[in-house]
Amino acid sequence: MVRQVNIHDAKTRLSALLIQVEAGEEIVIARANKPIARLVPYQPHTIRKLGEAKGQAKINPDFDELPEDFKAYFQ
Repeated sequence: MVRQVNIHDAKTRLSALLIQVEAGEEIVIARANKPIARLVPYQPHTIRKLGEAKGQAKINPDFDELPEDFKAYFQ
């Protein structure tokens, strides 16, 4: 659920808002009812390893072949 609060409320109740964000809620901070920022739970960057998805995808031998009637649009 997304909830919008103005800047004054956000400054006054930051600790309470952060508890709500930790619970999964998204808070939008607004100035004069115009959204300017989002408070969302932090998600650490994960480092991917080369080849970790090996064997999980299949490419058919004819993946780049087009039907003849479709090829006409590219000539």
